[in-house]
Amino acid sequence: MHTKTARSAIQVRQLTKTYAGGVEAVKGLDFDVAAGEVFGLLGPNGAGKSTTVGMLATTIVPTAGRARLAGFDVATDPLAARRVSAVVFQDPVVDRPLTGRRNLGVHARLWGLDPSAAGKRIASVVEAFGLGEVLDRPVDTYSGGQRRRLEIARALVSDPQVLFLDEPTVGLDPRIRFEILDLIAGLRARLGMTVLLTTHYLDEAEQLCDRVAIVHEGRIVALDSPAALLAHLGRELVELRVDGDVTAAVAALRAKGIAGDDAFTVGASVRIPMHNGHGRDAVAAIAKLGMTTRAIASRAPTLDDVYLQLTGESLAA
Repeated sequence: MHTKTARSAIQVRQLTKTYAGGVEAVKGLDFDVAAGEVFGLLGPNGAGKSTTVGMLATTIVPTAGRARLAGFDVATDPLAARRVSAVVFQDPVVDRPLTGRRNLGVHARLWGLDPSAAGKRIASVVEAFGLGEVLDRPVDTYSGGQRRRLEIARALVSDPQVLFLDEPTVGLDPRIRFEILDLIAGLRARLGMTVLLTTHYLDEAEQLCDRVAIVHEGRIVALDSPAALLAHLGRELVELRVDGDVTAAVAALRAKGIAGDDAFTVGASVRIPMHNGHGRDAVAAIAKLGMTTRAIASRAPTLDDVYLQLTGESLAA
């Protein structure tokens, strides 16, 4: 097993990737991930999340900036960085004609594990991921959830200090997604492992992550715990759809003290964070204004609301 140190498991400083033609996929990211932390990069497709993971996993060369895994620079010491990490990409990498056992064995040999250590490690991940019944079947016969479990188990054979999960549940049906999320949640509890995952699913970020970096067009626009990010929008969010000029509606609501400076618009709707008082009181006050609305309601805020307030765009798929 690896020995933990006091330093950050992941350190990223001004990490940048510009592709041919001047396309800036990642624009100077800065963040640290503590040993044993589950850290999320949350954003829609195209935000730069997968490119960031590719640079940290040493499969993509950074254009500028630096990143270290357990102290090893991913650009100047990539072999050492790879030895302390593992990655599960969006696209499958297991060999489908081979059995699950054979896939795990090949991966163990590629990592240079001696047969005895490999056998123990494989047995451990097979038990943890419930793969015993399908282990000797060709991966071609696996369900989508079984293949994803094998992908993650394969990454753990090398006993990494840092595990990267790039959109780990994309394309899976809701029941299988729940099973995979439960398995991921147990990784730290069982192994004390540092996990960095990318996702555009709000529930994954809230359920799994200690902290979340919200990524928009290659930049981090917010970084905090999910609870703290939601707290910026208050206990409730009042949402109303208005007829006519939305900007004028916001101005009127602010003038009456119903909305604060952090109220924001999404198309024809206005969203009002409620830091004090109750949503029902705000709804009643809006009704007294005589403002023409098509719908009005109060609800708990979500991370999609946070993203909308920061960027004007929606995270929700």
